[in-house]
Amino acid sequence: MKSITINGSQRESVGKKSTKALRNAGQVPCVLYGGDKPLHFFAPELAFSKLVYTPDAHTVVIALDGGESFNAVMQDIQFHPVTDRILHVDFYQIFENKEITMEIPVKTVGTSKGVLNGGNLRRPYRKLRIKAIPSKLPDFIEIDITPLKIGSKLYIHELRNDDYKLLHPDNTVVCQVRRSRLAVVDEEEEEEGTAEEGATADATATEAPATEAQE
Repeated sequence: MKSITINGSQRESVGKKSTKALRNAGQVPCVLYGGDKPLHFFAPELAFSKLVYTPDAHTVVIALDGGESFNAVMQDIQFHPVTDRILHVDFYQIFENKEITMEIPVKTVGTSKGVLNGGNLRRPYRKLRIKAIPSKLPDFIEIDITPLKIGSKLYIHELRNDDYKLLHPDNTVVCQVRRSRLAVVDEEEEEEGTAEEGATADATATEAPATEAQE
């Protein structure tokens, strides 16, 4: 995973007056958690632009005056409700042998057969929450939507792999192709749909007598 370096300075005072003065000077107060104790520091607001205003996921190298540096991930960020300026950022220190949790962007490749036939591609999740050691964190999770026909769904369990854990239930729908008014269903899809309807009807017919018998 790509990393962004943020150059900052350790805070000597963490009071309200000091915090206000930092913000007035274009600096952002930050806290790094996960170590022996929380580390308070500040950095220029412009230093966060590549980390915050991007759809991509990054790890962070926090480089402080004096030569100390820490590997981390952004944990939380606060914005001003009116100006949208960054007010505060929390980071969490990462270690090579410890798993961390991050939200990773989802990217689709290919062209869905169902979309070509007029269906609508729906993507409920633009990011997926995963857990892994830092060296196994992917830049993004790639999904090939080529096989998806109208009515097809792709579930979380189809994306499982050994590098990281997906922190979503197996039956979570990651993307699907839904029918639209202008959609054209080819014969193969229509046959599949008919077969599924027939199977559902058979199952209902089989279950009905059993229900009556129980009554």
